[in-house]
Parts: sequence; structure tokens; C-alpha cells
Amino acid sequence: MIMKAVVIDHFGPPEVFHEAEISRPRLKDGYVLVKVHASSVNPIETKIRSGLVPAITPPFPAVLNGDFSGVVTEVGGEVADFKAGDEVFGCAGGVAGESGVLAEYMLADARLIWHKPGNIDHKTAALYPLVSITAYELLEKAQIKEGDKVLIHGIAGGVGHIVLQLAKMAGAKVYGTVSGDSKGRNALVLGADAVINYREGSVEEYVMQHTGGRGFDVVIDTVGGENLLNSFKAVKLNGTICTTNSRVSLDLGMMHRKAISLKCVFILIPLVDGVERQRHGVILKGIKELIEDGSLKILKAEKEFRFTEAGEAHSYLESGKAEGKIALISPYV
Repeated sequence: MIMKAVVIDHFGPPEVFHEAEISRPRLKDGYVLVKVHASSVNPIETKIRSGLVPAITPPFPAVLNGDFSGVVTEVGGEVADFKAGDEVFGCAGGVAGESGVLAEYMLADARLIWHKPGNIDHKTAALYPLVSITAYELLEKAQIKEGDKVLIHGIAGGVGHIVLQLAKMAGAKVYGTVSGDSKGRNALVLGADAVINYREGSVEEYVMQHTGGRGFDVVIDTVGGENLLNSFKAVKLNGTICTTNSRVSLDLGMMHRKAISLKCVFILIPLVDGVERQRHGVILKGIKELIEDGSLKILKAEKEFRFTEAGEAHSYLESGKAEGKIALISPYV
């Protein structure tokens, strides 16, 4: 059977997205077929589209995106938790070996998804999965405890603002770096104890102001890259840094001098390597409960787009103007 999808035929700028007709995924054991209602844009999709991570790119014509919310239409063998008609959400595709989301239907491994929160619509539910799973794993690896002083680089970003809320639930005092006043206000509304405009002072200055020069117990670095050096400076002796981006060459002398523990999170490992997929479903079950009881909020960008406007959505994300997650709405429902 044939379905409509938005695909890329080669790497390139946002304009490479176009609509096409492709084969509908065939149901198999352990999977469900989902009528997709919505998705959202994450930085990893811009990296895949532009050719920065060819090893995990689906074969061309490639259907991108992992975040989705939709309705189960068919259930494969060995699936116990879902039935046709169930509303579900998750981060379950858009990489090599797994069906992408920007299409009428997607094939989703049942271990990677969970039932959609009942108090939000599909386009809101599709904003949560990747950033929430990443935030959960960052908190788990950081082993944050009550009273810890936690610094989040990029606290108003997609992952950062979810980490902020989870860290507050754990009883931490949470600080975060931002690039402007509006992002700082968003973080304060969500419970940050203080925000730091990194353009207005040095790391040493804010470490002295907020920790008396001792350093933060934990640094969560959602920026990574060269910014890891700032994390090395900001964390205390024997402290912990967790990052979502360690793709950089750095002198680790300061890390050794301060006996820093550096931990990395890459949530696409279950999708790409097929290991511990059931963890995603378990985490999403907990996230669903937090959403339904009003404990976990998501920042939404002012603009939203249809699947057929995926290129415009990528341009919007790459412009740096978006504050919050960017929703993509299916035109095929």
C-alpha cells in the first residue's frame, strides 16, 4: 500500500524536504502501526538532514523525525500493552532501521512508546518524548539529591527546561545559563532559583556569586562542545558533569585536577543499537503521570508548522529565534 510522506532524497539545507508517495510500513511482531497526528523538531533532525551524522541516517528517500503522537491502527504479534484505537506517544523512529514520523503512518516498536497523557492534545504530546527521556536520563546519571546546587547550561532550551523541573522535584537548588532576558524569565517561571546571562560575566564570577567559589555539585550541560570547558570550571572538586554533547576535542587536564566525573547521554542508542528499548516505555509512563498531575510543563514555540512545511520549521529552529519546542502537525489526518 502507498502513503504520503515528507522525505529527503539527499543531504542539504532545509529546502531538501519534499512530499512524496512511498510504501506504507508493513506490520511485524513487537510493533504497532500508528496513524500519526503530530511530531516536533529536535536538533538531531537538523544534523541528520544536513549530513552531520550519516551513520544513523535512514536510507533515501528518508523519512525523518522520532517524536510523535498518534493513534494505533494495527497491532503486531507479541504486543500486550496496546490495542487498535489507543492514543500513544513516543520517540520511536527517524533513524537507520526504524520508520520515520513525517508520514501518514509509522511503524513503532511497542517498547519505545506509551499511552498519550489524557489531558493534552496530540500536538502538545508530541513535544515531550525526546527531551523528557533525555532529561530523565541526565538526572538519573547525575544522581541529584536534595539540597544539591545544580547548574544547567541552556536551562531554557528543550532539554534544559525539563531537567530544571525534574531537578526541582528532586529537591535541588537549580541555577541556569541563558542568552537573554526572555529565556531567563521562562526559566524563573518554571522554578529556577536563579538565572545567569552568560554574556554578562565570567564563569568564575557566577561560581563565586552562587557557590562562594566552591563550585556547583552537579553541572548539566545541554550545550556541550567547547562549553564543556565552562562546565569544568563551574563544577566543584569531585563533582559531576552530565552532557548531551561531548563531540569535541579538549584538554582534560582540568577534569583530572578536579577529579570530575563526566557522564554522557545519547537517547538514540536504543533506536540505533536496539538495546534496552523497554526503558523508553517505562520512562514515558512516568512522564505521562507527571504531565497528567500538572507537575511537568513544556515550553511551546510561537510558531507551528505542518509536515509539508518541515523545511521552514528547520529554518526556524536553526535561526535561534524559537523559544520552546516547535510543533509539526500532520496534514494527513
